[in-house]
Amino acid sequence: MHIAIDAHSVGTGLAGNETYAANLVEALAEVDQENRYTLYVTKPEAVERFGGRWSNFEVRRTLPHTPLLRVPLTLSAELRRRPVDLLHVQYTAPPLAPCPVVATIHDLSFEHLPETFRRRSRAQLRLTVRRTARSAAHVVAPSEFTRRDLIETYGVARGRTSVVPLAASERFAPVREAKELQRVRELYGIEGDYILAVGSIQPRKNLARLFEAYSGLRQTRGQDKLPKLVVVGKRAWLYGETLRAAGEYGVSDAVIFTGYAPERDLPALYSGALCFAYPSYFEGFGLPPLEAMRCGTAVVAGDRTSLPEVVGDAGLLVNPFDPEEIAAALARLIEDDSLRALLRERGLARATQFDWRETARLTLEVYRRATGGVPSAEY
Repeated sequence: MHIAIDAHSVGTGLAGNETYAANLVEALAEVDQENRYTLYVTKPEAVERFGGRWSNFEVRRTLPHTPLLRVPLTLSAELRRRPVDLLHVQYTAPPLAPCPVVATIHDLSFEHLPETFRRRSRAQLRLTVRRTARSAAHVVAPSEFTRRDLIETYGVARGRTSVVPLAASERFAPVREAKELQRVRELYGIEGDYILAVGSIQPRKNLARLFEAYSGLRQTRGQDKLPKLVVVGKRAWLYGETLRAAGEYGVSDAVIFTGYAPERDLPALYSGALCFAYPSYFEGFGLPPLEAMRCGTAVVAGDRTSLPEVVGDAGLLVNPFDPEEIAAALARLIEDDSLRALLRERGLARATQFDWRETARLTLEVYRRATGGVPSAEY
């Protein structure tokens, strides 16, 4: 089978989309030497990362990067010029693709939270993702929550959907080397204990309520006794309101915005944190809590959408719309060494249940099903 994967997100710093594409490709290369693959990329970083590594993988640049031109024009032309048996995309496929399509749709936040997207992006996603979901041979969801959402919102037949959980890379592990921990502290200007938050800066990550919760802790505990708050992530859509919230709640002097951090720095950032906060209220999966757990860091996360599927009982789940509940959970972790130790052990154990190799194997089963290689039993 000749499988094409649209990996244009690799090299872009697009958080979850890039992490998914890069790790899936590398896991497929590890578990599958039988099928042939073509990777469609746009960034030189992707060519450097994948080029020449595996004999059954070919890398092709399809420019320009902008999806409005690349997906309907460049990618469509490439598929007709060099036919493949299957195309795997994230969210959006070329219209009238000349081969079966497997589409991974991580979430439908643009449908349910339109106010958190720019108007043009929202309109484009609603049009193209809905069309892709309804026309794809098979749709992959990273969680049962997203699968139900696809069925209910878009009317996708259950038999055309599969849940294929993501995983945190094995590169995420507890960092004990003092030199590496100090390196990232100096690189990002961190001193003393800190609470870590990781994710692109956008409204649904709910950082404004985290700042409100932190402000409340500051009033009860005092400024000197409270760890700093370190926010790691690229400025995404509508980030301005999040940055303004830090000032409105009077915590700007205690919040360190590092901007985008490469993956090589993240294990030490997680490992050095007192605890990890992820108060997002809408996630299709939620990789950062899993990365934190793999690094042995106690997690506080929102109790909505897919996050309970990921965190389970290995973290503190809170109402993301209640700053007082977020503050109370953070206070427990700041004060209780034994609770942090318990969650560390639970998190390390739970993280082992998610593995990119298993993700790749399940994805291969979807490929076979989409091309008629297996019976149409549900996954």
